[in-house]
Amino acid sequence: QVQLVESGGGLVQPGGSLRLSCAASGMFFSINIMDWYRQVPGNQRELVARITGGGSTNYADSVKGRFTVSRDNAKNTVYLQMNSLKPEDTAVYYCNAPLKNAWGQGTQVTVSS
Repeated sequence: QVQLVESGGGLVQPGGSLRLSCAASGMFFSINIMDWYRQVPGNQRELVARITGGGSTNYADSVKGRFTVSRDNAKNTVYLQMNSLKPEDTAVYYCNAPLKNAWGQGTQVTVSS
């Protein structure tokens, strides 16, 4: 059974940074695409960043140049480094393994002064 567990969310001031982590188990992690989504109440989940098994990355236009997705296959973990955070980045962030149809429980990120 695939399990994804996010951590690292919290409250941060505008302009600050956070690093989210997503630990995966129950899957052959290194070959799988891993996504980060976010969701604001009342809105659909938005794809924020993607990293392939080969390390190629894609980002939503709204986070390009500020967020960086990476992975450590030895630790079965994917990361989302978020810099220059803005209030509009406030959301619940979810880790997703699309080929396994697996989601984490989400971690709240709040950007506020």
